[in-house]
Amino acid sequence: MVFHRIAARSTSSDFAPLVAVGAAMVSICWGASVAKTLFPVIGPAGTTALRLSLAAAILCGVFRVWQKPFDRRMLRAALPYGVALGSMNLLFYFAIQRIPLGIALAVEFTGPLAVATFASRRRVDLAWIALAVAGLSLLLPLDISRDAVDPGGVLLALGAGVFWGAYILLGKRAGETLGAAAPAYGMTVAALVALPFGVAQAGTTLLQPHVLAVALVVAIFSSAIPYSLEMFALRRLPTKSFGILTSGEPAVGALAGALLLGEILPLAKWLGIAAIIGATIGTTLTARRLDKSA
Repeated sequence: MVFHRIAARSTSSDFAPLVAVGAAMVSICWGASVAKTLFPVIGPAGTTALRLSLAAAILCGVFRVWQKPFDRRMLRAALPYGVALGSMNLLFYFAIQRIPLGIALAVEFTGPLAVATFASRRRVDLAWIALAVAGLSLLLPLDISRDAVDPGGVLLALGAGVFWGAYILLGKRAGETLGAAAPAYGMTVAALVALPFGVAQAGTTLLQPHVLAVALVVAIFSSAIPYSLEMFALRRLPTKSFGILTSGEPAVGALAGALLLGEILPLAKWLGIAAIIGATIGTTLTARRLDKSA
């Protein structure tokens, strides 16, 4: 009954950014699983460079960035946003080369979680964050030593989390300055950041037809689609709300593993998923009302 009353007062535009965040998470997790198949051929750096380059080409074509004048103000917005985006992707792909995808996603989330925590000034926000943290703790292995989680992989995922937090903060400014074309400009800068590492690791193997075909799929589902959706959401949601909403990504990753890889999840993992989904729903239903009363 309460949910029905809230839904009745809401419009489709209220939920459009929430749907965009959810679709972006599904797309990223599916794309990451496909990307790992390229690691034996061109490595994580080569995969990142090829994915970002192809995604940049797609987005620049979609938004026809060459038709719009580019000034210093736009450069100041696109450059840090793109550097954060490229660094985040490089470190994350190096991390999932060493540790499982679900663990890497959970550790990486420390970035947006920190953004949500530092931006929060209300007790109810901290309650949802605490619920998300509890869920994430259940997704991580309790006996890390016996599971032989690579500490280097964890550090790489933490580094990716730092740049993810920066991406959220810088993306807000980029969206305001660059508008809907912000992902195209940011992805171009990100590709330039990753290309030297990719060429150094894979060389001309990057240009093999079958590698390009798989990388194109990864580029579409891991970069072009999700970052456009996230930019759409970032321009319409408070920074802290976006940070909390993305807490669902480790849960989506765990579900993707179960559906696509046949992984059997124990009860504790499903409880973690439920806690994160609960935090996502909670912040969705309270963020708009609380922001109006601030």
